[in-house]
Amino acid sequence: MRESLLDVVLLLAVVGLVSGLARRTGLLAPILLVAAGVALSFVPIGPEIHLEPDLILEGILPLLLYIAAIRTSLPAFRSNLSPIVLLAFGHVLFIAALVGVVLHAVVPSIPLAAAFALGAVVAPPDAVAATAIARRLRLPRQVVTILEGESLVNDATALVALRVAVSAALGTTVTWAGAVGQLSLSVFGGLAIGGLTAVLARWLHQRTRDALLDNTISLLTPFVAFVPANYIGASGIVAVVTCGLYLGHRRDRMFDPAARVQIDAVWKVTQFLLEGTLFLLVGLQMRSVVEALSSGWQQVTAATVAVVATVVVGRFVWVFPGAYLPPMLRLDRAHHAYPPWPDVVVVSWAGMRGVVTLAAALSLPLRFPGRALLVFIAFVVILVTLVAQGLTLPAVVRLVGVRRDDPREDLLAEAEVRQDAMRAALARLDEDRGDAPDYVVDRLRDSAEIRANQVWERLGDPDREPPTETMRRLRLGMLDAERGVFVKARDEKRIPEEVLRQVERELDLEQLMMARGRQEDDDS
Repeated sequence: MRESLLDVVLLLAVVGLVSGLARRTGLLAPILLVAAGVALSFVPIGPEIHLEPDLILEGILPLLLYIAAIRTSLPAFRSNLSPIVLLAFGHVLFIAALVGVVLHAVVPSIPLAAAFALGAVVAPPDAVAATAIARRLRLPRQVVTILEGESLVNDATALVALRVAVSAALGTTVTWAGAVGQLSLSVFGGLAIGGLTAVLARWLHQRTRDALLDNTISLLTPFVAFVPANYIGASGIVAVVTCGLYLGHRRDRMFDPAARVQIDAVWKVTQFLLEGTLFLLVGLQMRSVVEALSSGWQQVTAATVAVVATVVVGRFVWVFPGAYLPPMLRLDRAHHAYPPWPDVVVVSWAGMRGVVTLAAALSLPLRFPGRALLVFIAFVVILVTLVAQGLTLPAVVRLVGVRRDDPREDLLAEAEVRQDAMRAALARLDEDRGDAPDYVVDRLRDSAEIRANQVWERLGDPDREPPTETMRRLRLGMLDAERGVFVKARDEKRIPEEVLRQVERELDLEQLMMARGRQEDDDS
């Protein structure tokens, strides 16, 4: 028990140190964490932690998928549904079949069904890797939506394909009708259970006015969606994603401000720790995966190179026709325009695999044909796609000249809506003022106008400090002075600790509001 606790503490410490190093150096944290895990796996006194597939697929993955889903824009997801479906379903099945054929040709001793199983394992880009890297690079919003949407759903397709391939490899009769039936149950059953869970969660949130209870319900929701769906043979992943998209779209009507602030903070910490730990765990499996190999290195190298090349090149082979054929044939009624080719290149290159691929590989039965070789190949696919493609993705973005979203367009849109919001607020003020004193109404009017003008100021001369920024800077200094007086009064025993804590909370909330716009959110 003590050793397990020590391993957990060590893992979290390494996650914190490496993530901090990544922020200071500007490198991508997932890549550094995987590299650190690989290095630690060969240290004699390093932690020996084996990845438990069930813990990943049933315990951690629902949480991370739910976090990603509630942050994904449902309107953007709908508007990009065609490319998302082509990637999440078509691309996964295409790569699974292609890898299966190639591996069986290179290593004939591996049955075709077992080779298809590896194809299903390495086919889906990882939700955690895609979200962490795409947002970190601040890719165009549409590209990020497509990559996130793909990675949210594609695991369901891959796991169903894996289940069918494993059954065939172990001698169980599998028919096309049975495979289609499993996929249909997986998708539509997951949609139904996810929708029901979302309605239930929304009902509970709307009747709860306690931020702590809202947090508890929010943490339980992905498991309430995942477990029943998984129990009946449907996709728990689809259920979690459906539930998260629905609730994320309606969060402004379900939570009060205190609950939203707390829930966002809880999810950020949860996501940071779980993502970092998972990337580190992937690297830590390196030594055990290599030691389990019994095949000759010549055969291993040939099979690994063939599969890696098939995965990387095969994504280009699927993505480019998938991007340009639907508009050409008018199959996508919502998008007749051809997407910019640099965006298509980035989507093709951003097929990073992650912990789900390794967990799926490790879930293969112990007596599965060629299991050690398949697990090793899956691990190398993760390293190549995550490390090599992840490291070179910024260079690819620059090389092809991806047109990034113009932040001034967002500011202009926000400024226009803020003007509408101010007019609505002032109209409501006139309706509700009653016999309120004029000086109170005037202060509220001034406050509304200041908030509406903040964005227009940010659109002005970038070299000149806007008036609102000047006011913010001066007020932050005043808050520090006020806080110092209360701390000194507590130390002198003029006020009790409880009074200081209450005042600190009020000052902290105001400081957070004043600091809006200056805070750099790496996760957004």
